[in-house]
Amino acid sequence: MIIVLMGVSGSGKTTIGEALAARLRWRFLDADEFHPPENVEKMRTGHALTDADRAPWLRRVRDELAAIMSHGESAVLACSALKEAYRAAIASAGDVRFVYLAGDYTTIDARLAARQHRYMPATLLASQFETLEVPRKALTVDIRMSVDEQVSAIIDTLVPPEQKAT
Repeated sequence: MIIVLMGVSGSGKTTIGEALAARLRWRFLDADEFHPPENVEKMRTGHALTDADRAPWLRRVRDELAAIMSHGESAVLACSALKEAYRAAIASAGDVRFVYLAGDYTTIDARLAARQHRYMPATLLASQFETLEVPRKALTVDIRMSVDEQVSAIIDTLVPPEQKAT
């Protein structure tokens, strides 16, 4: 099984993903690591990615997830997955479950103001909210909950007992 933590920049995908993966003793992946250099440069300079920009990135993410599952392994992926089409591409890898880390603009904007991302400027937050298609088929988790509360909610809802770390 792959659990994908999705949402806009600053919603806590990496923080929650690392905590969830540690609790489950699963591998953690950050979809940002799969972007080609030209995408990274485009975002670093404050330009939003197009669907065409995202296509090779989504293929790389999907292929990696399929490879993990082909070995009988599970993983947690932090990935914006803002549009239904992006989620469908990722889900084509196999047993993929989505968790939408939901928060309002004001809360997330404050988080972004307090952090420094290596290439995702806070100025792109508005474009992320404009692009976001709120998922219909995902577990929705309120980002105002503590990290432990979010991780527990995800595990309690999505992870079968035999896959939970002891």
